[in-house]
Amino acid sequence: MAFIRGVRGAITVETDSEAAILEATTELLKTIIEANTIFEDDVASVLFTTTPDLTACYPAKAARDLGWQQVALMGFQEMHVPTGLKMCIRVLIHWNTPKAQRNIQHVFLRGAAVLRPDLQAQPAILTSGGK
Repeated sequence: MAFIRGVRGAITVETDSEAAILEATTELLKTIIEANTIFEDDVASVLFTTTPDLTACYPAKAARDLGWQQVALMGFQEMHVPTGLKMCIRVLIHWNTPKAQRNIQHVFLRGAAVLRPDLQAQPAILTSGGK
């Protein structure tokens, strides 16, 4: 039996450029997909957010560029919190899977690793930044 599970992830970028946003989002998505063995047909939707300092492009384009043509994608801007992490892209994948909640691998890369320090004991692939 499959359940809808949320798979979370985040990554930071150094600059507000289309190239930086798409490269980082692609890295994040590939890492989440690999860590959880996710297939497009099992994905219900994906929500992307960016901090207010990122405006050069929509991070959802990275999912389309990876071939996710049928998945519903939507982008949002995070609220501005003065002490919040800057230059950050977040993703929430709604995934149909028989996996238990405890077996979902959430991914926080680069500077976004500070958002979930409790997950730093996860496999190295999840915190290596893909480099």
